[in-house]
Amino acid sequence: MGVDYYKILQVDRSAKDDDLKKAYRKLAMKWHPDKNPNNKKEAEAKFKQISEAYEVLSDPQKRAVYDQYGEEGLKGQVPPPDAGGPGGPGGASFFSTGNGPTTFRFNPRNADDIFAEFFGFSGPFGGMGGMGGGGGGGGMRGSRFSSGFFGDDGFASFGEGGGGGGFMHQGAPRKAPPIESRLPCSLEELYKGASKKMKISREIADISGKTIQVEEILTIDIKPGWKKGTKITFPEKGNEQPNVIPADLVFIVDEKPHSVFTRDGNDLIVTQKISLADALTGYTVHLTTLDGRTLNIPINNVINPNYEEVVPREGMPIQKDPTKKGNLRIKFNIKFPTRLTSEQKAGIKKLLGP
Repeated sequence: MGVDYYKILQVDRSAKDDDLKKAYRKLAMKWHPDKNPNNKKEAEAKFKQISEAYEVLSDPQKRAVYDQYGEEGLKGQVPPPDAGGPGGPGGASFFSTGNGPTTFRFNPRNADDIFAEFFGFSGPFGGMGGMGGGGGGGGMRGSRFSSGFFGDDGFASFGEGGGGGGFMHQGAPRKAPPIESRLPCSLEELYKGASKKMKISREIADISGKTIQVEEILTIDIKPGWKKGTKITFPEKGNEQPNVIPADLVFIVDEKPHSVFTRDGNDLIVTQKISLADALTGYTVHLTTLDGRTLNIPINNVINPNYEEVVPREGMPIQKDPTKKGNLRIKFNIKFPTRLTSEQKAGIKKLLGP
């Protein structure tokens, strides 16, 4: 049969006019040479095939000839019966050779002309044009996107992304605005690194151009040292809409509160409650680190309310070089006695007095 136009447009043989328009709209925008500057030669060939396939299958007479005789019959290599008299529709002609049968001859039109008629403009990625055309334009539906995380946090709502708006007059497919969501992470995950799974549900167009809902599992590999505000982007994972580049999904790292440590840049801060006696006579700090190690840190200095013990390289990994770490800073909350007996006061004065 030669070229399979149904396969080129990714539709089945029973495809209706709307199915053909949806398929052409999607594929023509994808393979337009102006959108593929890095592989323009391949794009030009595919764009021409897509246009030729649409021209044939969207025309009842050409499609009938093609369905019966294939590409060879369509292009005049086979004389189909009942082809009619001379002077056919655009892109086709009929001619007679002596007393032989009338032959149908299809001459493909210029792909750019078909594109311009369909969308109402000829420069889809920067040229100016109107909104007319055989099947382009039209309002765009609003976009909804949802997802959730699997893991210790349970299943959390991802949120919704906006859409809507008409097709841009200049013909360039607009990029839907990014869909952003918080990515809650514990300090342990940001210290050691972790992998989070998420389930997303979004709308895509199938090969016939119909919108279907699909689910997908995405994985985020959290790197040691990532900070609050770090963004992880999944390009074009939003809903697919006509003439719109799908939105990027953007996850923004957020730190969960920790029961022991707080973070200050690459440093970790911990506050210890101690008695006045310990502050004056010496104290040993016992800590379990974020990666499960035990630290015993003796402090022999007198601890005053503003005292801070700094332990080098026991803070958070540094994002650019996780082999290096910030510092651990230990602060103290000294518990002063609320009452002292006369004997205690006299003893303290004797001990601390001049």
